[in-house]
Amino acid sequence: MTASNSEFPQFSSTLGAMNKLTIPNALSASRLLLALWVAWCLIEGHLLLAWLLFLTAVLTDLMDGYLARHWRQTSPFGGLLDHSSDAIFITTILAILSHQQYISWLLPPLVLASFVQYVLDSKVLQGYPLRGSQLGRYNGIAYFILAGFPIGQEALNFRPIPYLWIEWFAWILIASTLISMANRLVAFLRLRSSSVTKS
Repeated sequence: MTASNSEFPQFSSTLGAMNKLTIPNALSASRLLLALWVAWCLIEGHLLLAWLLFLTAVLTDLMDGYLARHWRQTSPFGGLLDHSSDAIFITTILAILSHQQYISWLLPPLVLASFVQYVLDSKVLQGYPLRGSQLGRYNGIAYFILAGFPIGQEALNFRPIPYLWIEWFAWILIASTLISMANRLVAFLRLRSSSVTKS
């Protein structure tokens, strides 16, 4: 007779922990450290290093999901770690850029608030996978583009994009983030109203 994992809860718990210790999850978690490193470089004026570290973070973001799918290591925990690392990384960098007056101070807290709404709306903390939206995905990509241009232009001493355009791009993202959050709220209220009606 073969014993099930439920008969050995300590073994099952250890196995679950091991399943989280994957290369894709490590790549996701690395962005938490890179956020602090890039922020320090920006504050201290090490712009080329900041740019290289920023590109490294983008590379880890491209690779973690691909490797998780390729190696069949996707999980709700991995998805949450990936998006949490993205949110913390990009909010940190946008906050520094806001302090340096490249963009409005409104964007960093909005990015963080939209992520918290995203997690709560998806019920991730209850073990459900994240539920993305098309506008949310576009916003996520645009946040990285917005953060990358000022760092890259200063690091390379090459400024083809006027900073006024970058500032206006930030305001567009503020508007699109608010729209995305409003859409999620409306969808949640409709779903809640529907469930109340049925009961």
